[in-house]
Amino acid sequence: MAEAVWFPAVLFLGILFFFAPALHAPEPHHVTVAVADGAAPARVEKALAVRYPGGFDVTRVPTARQARQAVLDRDASAGYAVDGTRPVLYVAKANGASLEQALTTAFDTVAGSDHLAVRDVAPTTDEDRLGSTVLYFAIAWNIPAYILATTLLRAVALDRRRKLLAIAVVAAVFAAVGYGVGAGLGYLPADPAVTGVAFLLTAAVATTASGLAPFTRRFLPAIGMTLFIVMSIPTSGGAVPAPLLPEPYRALHAVMPLANAVDALRGILYFGGAGVLRPVLVLCAWIAGGAALLGLDFLRHRRAAADGAAAAPAVAEPPVDDPVLETPVPTALPVHRHHFGDPDPVLTGVVRDAGQDPVRGAAVVVLDGGGRQLVSTVTDAQGRYAVAGLPEGHVGVVASAPGRHPVARRRQVRPGETAEADFTLRGRAADLARAGADAPSSQAG
Repeated sequence: MAEAVWFPAVLFLGILFFFAPALHAPEPHHVTVAVADGAAPARVEKALAVRYPGGFDVTRVPTARQARQAVLDRDASAGYAVDGTRPVLYVAKANGASLEQALTTAFDTVAGSDHLAVRDVAPTTDEDRLGSTVLYFAIAWNIPAYILATTLLRAVALDRRRKLLAIAVVAAVFAAVGYGVGAGLGYLPADPAVTGVAFLLTAAVATTASGLAPFTRRFLPAIGMTLFIVMSIPTSGGAVPAPLLPEPYRALHAVMPLANAVDALRGILYFGGAGVLRPVLVLCAWIAGGAALLGLDFLRHRRAAADGAAAAPAVAEPPVDDPVLETPVPTALPVHRHHFGDPDPVLTGVVRDAGQDPVRGAAVVVLDGGGRQLVSTVTDAQGRYAVAGLPEGHVGVVASAPGRHPVARRRQVRPGETAEADFTLRGRAADLARAGADAPSSQAG
């Protein structure tokens, strides 16, 4: 039961403790505001501190023009100045409509009876009225990248270089198609530099997940989905802008690939490239980290092979499956002590010779009711085999070995049970002689 529910339990707890605390009540946390000297920065800072303790960090600038430019340079989330006798708040809807609303509410209090003029210095497209469309496109480049890594685990014919090449090709295609859709439908401003960020995000997630796979194995789905979905989406700054997130989530926002991609996309599309370098470097660091993990796994296997410490098992370990994406398929399993998270075998058995010694390397083939091969495997040094993922119902099992007569069995696979099919293969003269020697001799009477 524990093995059946651990993965959904991880997702449940992750969503519960990441999504809800991050998104349920957004409010300002150390939001940087540039206040022009003519707007009495000291008075503004005091008024904000009384109403929103710890909510705003006020910086002084000489003029209203510089307050506005601080928003465009992404040095501040808002600028505040006085135009004649009227207070003016400079905001950027491109940072998210919820941040614009929070800033307007806060500075309405500062302005008091004077009517506050709100000026949007970085408006979004008409098709993106909430300033959150970049998040949806970033998610389209983020989640499929993790899925790509899990599906490449089944591509056993590809070596590491070819898998990295596949990631690069798919990332380039996804980036071009996503940008074409976004710009074509008017959801995003037309700027081809978007494809570069999209490529880096897809490559970062897919490469990192591929690098983690050899070290996390059966726990990759839980770790990957927690890292790239559960932790990434609420800290992305797309649904709730980063300045409105609680402090621990702001710290994650600074390092997560999805969040940095959102920051870079906003900088390219709405701020003339301001603030793009840092998130691009973070995405490159994720790619380098994933490549380093792949390299470490390569060195680990090469050293083990050189030392002769790792003999190839009779049955290869099955590839890692993401239970969210994969349905059970017939799979050969290595025969060892069951570990938490391993697939449960539904068919096991032992192949012996006429003298009841184990037959190593015997071929075992499982057939469905129509005679179609479902899976094949070979026995280990103890003559054992194991298979998982068989369909419910009757299956045929055939065991064979060179120089021996094949033997067939018919077994029924039931949910929650493990069927057994043992075989005794005969045919060699040595086996027949041994069987005759071991038989009790008859007495003449």
